[in-house]
Amino acid sequence: MNAAVSGARAGSVSTTYSYLEEIQLPGVGIFALITLTGDRAGKPATFSPESLNELGMFLRDVMARSAAGEFVGVGIIGQGRSFVAGADLTVMRDLTDPDAAREIAALGHAVFRILAEMTVPTFAFINGSAIGGGLEIALAADYRSVSAGANGIALPEAYLGLVPGWGGVYRLPRLIGPRNAVKVMIENALSSNKALGGRAAHDLGIADTIYDPADFLVQSLAWAGSIIANDRRVLQALAARRTEKAQVADVDWDAALRAGHAFLTARNATSTPAPSRVLELLERCRTLSQAEAAELEIQALTELILTPEFKASVYALLDLLQRRSKNPSGAPDPDLARPVRKVGVVGAGLMAGQLALLFARQLQIPVIMSDIDQGRVDKGVGYVHAEVNKLLSRKQISAEDATRVKALVTGSVSKDVFADSDFVIEAVFEELSVKKQVFAEVEAVVSEDCILATNTSSLSVTDMAAELRHPERVVGFHFFNPVAVMPLVEIVPAPQSSNIALATAFVLGKALRKTTVLTRDTTGFVVNRILLRLMGEVIQAFDQGTPADVADNALKPMGLPMTPFTLLAMIGIPVAQHVTQSLNAAFGDRFPVSANQQTLIDKGIKGIWAVDNDGHRSVTQSTLDALDFGTSPAASEELLERVQQALAEEIGLLLDEGVVAAAQDIDLCMIAGAGWPLHLGGITPYLDRSGASMRANGKPFHPTAR
Repeated sequence: MNAAVSGARAGSVSTTYSYLEEIQLPGVGIFALITLTGDRAGKPATFSPESLNELGMFLRDVMARSAAGEFVGVGIIGQGRSFVAGADLTVMRDLTDPDAAREIAALGHAVFRILAEMTVPTFAFINGSAIGGGLEIALAADYRSVSAGANGIALPEAYLGLVPGWGGVYRLPRLIGPRNAVKVMIENALSSNKALGGRAAHDLGIADTIYDPADFLVQSLAWAGSIIANDRRVLQALAARRTEKAQVADVDWDAALRAGHAFLTARNATSTPAPSRVLELLERCRTLSQAEAAELEIQALTELILTPEFKASVYALLDLLQRRSKNPSGAPDPDLARPVRKVGVVGAGLMAGQLALLFARQLQIPVIMSDIDQGRVDKGVGYVHAEVNKLLSRKQISAEDATRVKALVTGSVSKDVFADSDFVIEAVFEELSVKKQVFAEVEAVVSEDCILATNTSSLSVTDMAAELRHPERVVGFHFFNPVAVMPLVEIVPAPQSSNIALATAFVLGKALRKTTVLTRDTTGFVVNRILLRLMGEVIQAFDQGTPADVADNALKPMGLPMTPFTLLAMIGIPVAQHVTQSLNAAFGDRFPVSANQQTLIDKGIKGIWAVDNDGHRSVTQSTLDALDFGTSPAASEELLERVQQALAEEIGLLLDEGVVAAAQDIDLCMIAGAGWPLHLGGITPYLDRSGASMRANGKPFHPTAR
C-alpha cells in the first residue's frame, strides 16, 4: 500500500493533533486515515474544546473531499498504546457556567456527527485504550477493528459522576444489546472502573474484527478495503455477527434495566446521581431517534458537569489516583532498589496464594511457596493453578501465558528453597510470635541481600525485625483483599529499615501495578485503623440497643460499597475482633472491644445477618438471644454524625502522629484500599464538607474547599 502524508499540526494550543494520511488501497481507491495524538510525545490524545474544534474542522474538510470523490473511505486511529483517552477532565472540572457546560456537551456530539454522516464508509481502528469519549467516537464510525493487545476500553462516566453523553448511551445498546451495555456502562464502571481488553471488546461486539498488534494497521486497512469494495462474504458475515450481538427486543431492554437498578441497589450506588441517570437515559432513549437521544444526553451531561460529585470525582481520579500515586511521598531513589528475580512466599493459604499469583503473573519470575506440610503446599499451588484456569476460561489470559504462569509457581515444605530468593514475603497467621519465628527461619537460609517483607495488617514491623541479624532488610508490604482487585499496598518501614529495602518495595509495588503509600509503623497503619474506627462506632451503637437495620444502614448517605455488617462478615468476625484488640491495646477506648462480637465468635456465628432463600436479611432469634444489648439506641442521623466525627478525629490523630505525609495520602489509601466512593472525592474533603472536621478538630483538613 502506498501512503501519501498530508497536513501538519494545527495550532500549538491544541491538546490533540490530527494528521491525515492518504493511503492507496489496491483496487479500491484513496483512503483517508486520521491519526490522533497527544500534544507531547507519549501522551495520549484527549478531547478538550480546542482539540474537538480542531478535529471538527479536519473532519469537515475530509467530508467535503469525500463527497467530491477524493476518498473512498475514512478511518481514525490513535498512536502507541492509546486510541483516545477520553475527555480532558481538567477542563470540565473548572466549568461553573451552565452555558459553557452545555457548549462542551454539545460540541462532542457535533464533531462525532460529522464522522457518522460521512458519505463514504467510516472506520475506527482501535489500536489501544479507548476511554469515554474515545470509545464514543469509535461507536460513531460505521465499522470498528480492535487490536488484540488493546487494554482500557471503557465507558467509565458513571464512575466519574457523568454519563456517556457523546452518544454512548444511545449507540452502545444498539450494537451489543442493552444487557451488555449495562454491564459496560454501569457494572464495569462501578467495579473500580473495570475496563475491557481487545478480545473482550470483540467478543461483546463493540469491535467487528480483531487483529494482532504486530500488523494491526495493515490488516485493518485490508479489511476496510474489502468492505469498501463490497466483498459479499465479508459483509454477510459482518451482518450476521451484528444481528447475533445486538438483542434489542422489549424483553431485553426490560431485563437490562432491572439488572442495572438491582446492581445499583446492591452496591448502594443510588446516593450519587450519575449511575441512575445513565439508566434513566437508557430507558428514555430506547424508542427515540439518535438526534432526539442526543438532546437528552447533552442535557444530562450539562447538569452533571456542574455537580459537586463530578468535581470531587475528578479530584480523586486526577489528583490522587493518577498524580499522587505516581509520585509517592517519602519514597527513596528508585535507583537504590535491588533487582528481584525470584520471590518466596511463606504460607500457602488464601492470601499467600493470591500473592503468589500476582507476583508470577505481573513479574513473570519464579515464585515459590512454603508451608508446614505438603498438603497445605499442594493446596496453595493448586489454588494458583485454579485461578489461572479461571482467567483462561474468561479469556483474560492466553493459553501460552497460562501455562507459563503455572510453571512459575511451585511449592515446598522446606524453607531452604528460599536460599536464592531476592524478596521473601510472609503471609502467615496474624500472631507476632509466629511471624518472628518465620523471619528467623527465613533469615537463616537467604542471602544478606534478600529483602524480607511482612503482609501484616496491624502488627508491629519493628517488633518483627527486632531480633534479626539484619533488621534493616525488613519492610511492611501490606496488601488488601482481594489482592487482584484492590490497588493499595501500604509500605511500612521499621526504624532500622534501609533505603535499599524501602526502594525495592516501592519499585516492586510499581512493577506489580499497585498504588503504594508510605506509612509509619503504627498499629493498623492507615486503612484498617480508619475502617475499624468506623465499624467500631456502628458495632457499639448496635450493642447499645440500636436495631440492626438502623445501625447497618445509617451510613447509606455516604455511598460506601457495602454496609458495615456486610464488611464485617466479609472480613470475618474473628479477624476484625483480633485487629480491634490490637487497636484497643494501642489506642484505648476509641476502639472498644465488643463482648457481643466475642459471643458470636464463641458460638460459631459468622455474621449478624442471616439471609434466607429469597435473599431477605434478618437477625435470627437465636442470635438475638445470645447477645446482650443496652437501652440507648441511636437514630440513623445521629449515628451517621457520630461516625463522621469519629473518622475526623481519628484521621486528625493519624496526621498529628505523622503516620502519613498529608491528608491526600489518607484519601488515596481509602480509595485504593477500602473502595471509598470516588464521588465523595476522598474521605478528608468529605469530612470537611460534612462539618465533622471542624467539630472534631476545630479546623478543616483542606483550607481550600475541594
